[in-house]
Amino acid sequence: MAIRVAHVGTGNVGGLALAQLITNPAFELTGVCVSSPEKVGRDAGELCGVGLDSSVTTGIAAVNDLDALLATQPECVVYCAMGDTRLPDAMADVMRILAAGVNVVGSSPGLLQYPWGVMPEKYIARVENVAQQGNSSIFITGVDPGFINDLIPFALAGTCQRIEAVRCMEIHDYASYNGAEVMHYMGFARPLDEIPMLLQPGVLSIAWGTAIRQLAAGLGIEIDEITESYQREPAPEDFDIAVGRVAKGTLAVLQFEIRGMVNGRPAIVIEHITRLRPDLRPDLRQPAAGTGSYRVEITGEPSYAVDIVPSSRKGDHNHAAIAGAAGRIVNSISDVIAAPPGIRSTLDLPLVTGKGLYTPNDLVVT
Repeated sequence: MAIRVAHVGTGNVGGLALAQLITNPAFELTGVCVSSPEKVGRDAGELCGVGLDSSVTTGIAAVNDLDALLATQPECVVYCAMGDTRLPDAMADVMRILAAGVNVVGSSPGLLQYPWGVMPEKYIARVENVAQQGNSSIFITGVDPGFINDLIPFALAGTCQRIEAVRCMEIHDYASYNGAEVMHYMGFARPLDEIPMLLQPGVLSIAWGTAIRQLAAGLGIEIDEITESYQREPAPEDFDIAVGRVAKGTLAVLQFEIRGMVNGRPAIVIEHITRLRPDLRPDLRQPAAGTGSYRVEITGEPSYAVDIVPSSRKGDHNHAAIAGAAGRIVNSISDVIAAPPGIRSTLDLPLVTGKGLYTPNDLVVT
């Protein structure tokens, strides 16, 4: 019997997750909730972007009312609304859903990926209490923060005899990324004398602290502190990217690290090297192939260096990474429904294997 699922948010991740819900017979889409007035009333099939042929119709019209969405009686809500810049609203939304007795799987609020040691205990307790009252569970995931920082390193670490350090890296050219709000949040194409939200003191340690803390918990490491640092490089001249013009002197390269420290040494490191043009800062690590890759390094016995290069028939590395985040979300639904009530993490769920997703390539619609 198909799982009844409702959906919130049709941006980059949300549109691709929605397409999977529509096309996978394991799910029955009950409703879609959007925030943009121009999307209200449109068929869910029209809101998937490149994830689905726009001619596909579902008969489900988008609403902008969360209560109306919950009235469709889903077993689970896929929540992909923006959370980085509207955290209080996103937290309020998921708590309303949980209180209604409906499970949540999604990409935000990111702090709920693994809030322990990152969020104040009183806020964690509020979410846990609501989930217990509703007998519902919530699992927040993605790519980075997400499976690159938990699923992959845990799989490798489970084969080691000794672990000295873990490093997870994203090395991407963001020129094709069309998420204007996220790009602004990171400071791209803005003057270097402005400090964007992401680089305000402590924000990196909160945003990726969830990944640091979850890795530490899984590896049995007691983190003394989390430290952060960043480097920025200005554009050498004007050039254009997907979200607009990058003026000379504005931010064109951002490198940052978040480090989980033990006895003064970095035990767990998450590093991002983000360029808007591949020729900038050639001294920093380049992608393993193309213009975007991820890398997981484990130093120990044995040591590993694993490069992951996402690709897609429907777009470049940025699209492929977003598709991976959407797949991780949707493929976790059944396990989250089966999980005990509360905040769930990768450490709690069984291995999500992609069961039922095999499709012979002669049947693939591109």
